[in-house]
Amino acid sequence: MMSNKARPELRFSFVLDTPAAEPEAARRHFAGKLEFETDVADLMYDLSKGNTNLTIVDTRSPDSFALCHIPGAINLPKINAETTADLQQDKVCVVYCWGVGCNGSTKGAMKLNELGFRVKELIGGIEYWRKEGGEVEGSLGVDAPMYWSMEN
Repeated sequence: MMSNKARPELRFSFVLDTPAAEPEAARRHFAGKLEFETDVADLMYDLSKGNTNLTIVDTRSPDSFALCHIPGAINLPKINAETTADLQQDKVCVVYCWGVGCNGSTKGAMKLNELGFRVKELIGGIEYWRKEGGEVEGSLGVDAPMYWSMEN
């Protein structure tokens, strides 16, 4: 192991090329992120405790939803005033799609927000839900494809 004296002088750092934010600015940023996102563990916990203040929205295709989805989720591949007429506006919508490489939940969250709903995006979508051991429903359940493909 090299001692501090033997280490070469740090000349450049990609990490530090842009300075880290001051603590208060960082706190505002991270608090802001949490207003828009939630993670699988937090959603699992809330659902396990019977939280009824959430509407879970799957934005994938009806075929993908039929194969595998989060229990209690509703399928809204098209979001407009007609498809959301029965949703309760006092509940927070938690929106998901396939995973981190899919922007279907972002698009869905934006459309729901435009219609007056409060929304959080589920980080990692159904992919991370399944990877973290979340229960699923559907005709294939845990045997359903993990990722989107032209066939899904």
